[in-house]
Amino acid sequence: MAGLPIPQHAWFWIGILALSAGAGLLYDALFQNGIPLVAAIHGVFIGACALLMERGTLLPRLQARLRRLPTFLYVPIAELAYVGMITLGHATGGVIVWSTGLTPEPFAVAVVPSLRVLVYALAVSALLVFVVRMRDLIGAEVFVNLLVGRYHRPVEEERIFLFVDVVGSTAYAETHGALKTQAFLGAVFATLAEPVRRCQGSTDDFIGDMAMITWPMARGLQGARCVACVLAIQESLTRDAAAWEERFGAVPRIRAALHGGPVVTAEVGVDRHKIAYFGDAVNVTARLEALCRTLDAPVLISGDLLAKLPRLPDGVRARPLGEHAVRGRDQVLAVAALEPAPRAGRAAA
Repeated sequence: MAGLPIPQHAWFWIGILALSAGAGLLYDALFQNGIPLVAAIHGVFIGACALLMERGTLLPRLQARLRRLPTFLYVPIAELAYVGMITLGHATGGVIVWSTGLTPEPFAVAVVPSLRVLVYALAVSALLVFVVRMRDLIGAEVFVNLLVGRYHRPVEEERIFLFVDVVGSTAYAETHGALKTQAFLGAVFATLAEPVRRCQGSTDDFIGDMAMITWPMARGLQGARCVACVLAIQESLTRDAAAWEERFGAVPRIRAALHGGPVVTAEVGVDRHKIAYFGDAVNVTARLEALCRTLDAPVLISGDLLAKLPRLPDGVRARPLGEHAVRGRDQVLAVAALEPAPRAGRAAA
């Protein structure tokens, strides 16, 4: 039986750690340390510590505060923080290579990085962090596809699209102003990141107060990931309701629409490259999101996509809402609302 496929984002981090090991091997070759395996182990642990801090796993509060600093303060303080992470990574790797007898060096020499190691590791860490930031800027899947040139030529494929719209952002802007609204939307979109990553989707674009998320058809259908993503987003927003009220004076609500079908995917642009999707599926998803207002349903799914799902996640039901005309489409579209399934006890009552 075939094992579970490794998610694309996991491959990215595996690649980053492999590059860290390669940087250690390069250091050994440049400075002729004579033990490539030891250098590679140091490289992996230094890279892992630097990236764990970058991701906010290590010292998350420090990282959050650093990001709020002005640039002239952020750069030197961030460099000091990375020196700390490099020292930690080198010490961890040093303990391993010393305790396993891979290095003949004394314990203190094995665990304490030299000035040359610090300078070299800072340079390599800066390069790796730049790659990670570029990936975050344009999206993980888009980054990889641009890197390998997958869509240099247009490709026909089937994809699922999820449009997530923040309800009431216009009214919020009238009350709180544009800057506060932008901070509010930014926080909402940041909250989307983890559910999308966990459900192996890709946030393709932000358009005003709306986010567009997409999956290749097979990946989004497996385990009903596309539906699970909507539920996870709603849960993330409501779980921290008190914090939202305290910070922004409102708890965000969303409208969402799910649809899928054939599209043509291509890399477009000259000065700025982008992966773009052309086809009826994208337009229908946008129209479906607009139907949320008309039908007073927070989450809608097209009948076409619903029919392809093997099953819905536990605790969710699809309530049919009939067929509706969609602007730009000759045929009517069957639509269903995704909502919590009634509990057995309540249904029996």
